[in-house]
Amino acid sequence: MAAYTFARKLKTLSGLAAYQCNCRVWISDPDGFIVDPIHQVPGLDT
Repeated sequence: MAAYTFARKLKTLSGLAAYQCNCRVWISDPDGFIVDPIHQVPGLDT
């Protein structure tokens, strides 16, 4: 799932990974999000 979300480039998202698309939308309209998508990156605490 992580490879699909963070690495795989999708044609329907103009060649962006799902995470990159979410971050781009968040930058343009942050009011539409409850949680900052940048804080959802898996790391040492997961």
